[in-house]
Amino acid sequence: MEHVMIDWARIDELRSEVGEDAFGEVLDLFLEEVDEVIARLPQTTDPETLAGELHFVRGSALNLGLRDFCGLCRDIEDRLAGGQPVELGPLVTCYAESKDCLLDRIQTGRNVA
Repeated sequence: MEHVMIDWARIDELRSEVGEDAFGEVLDLFLEEVDEVIARLPQTTDPETLAGELHFVRGSALNLGLRDFCGLCRDIEDRLAGGQPVELGPLVTCYAESKDCLLDRIQTGRNVA
């Protein structure tokens, strides 16, 4: 069975809720905002600030069905709350892979469900 890193039913649900044109705008805004946060995460040294950034991107990603990425954000948030060290590399990689998968599927026009 193929591992599904994106909840394609959520993508379809969001598309139905907002319409095709607005979906494109939502996707563009999501990518712009999350790309900015991901780019600055490695320089963020304050655990509280880092947790806030992760919480923000997790909420946005949850809306677009990025399951694996959301899970990693939650795990890192939990580690930060417990005062444990965190490694951001896997999160950055997961975001890049999720983004590529999402854009590939949407741009090729395949049914996402």
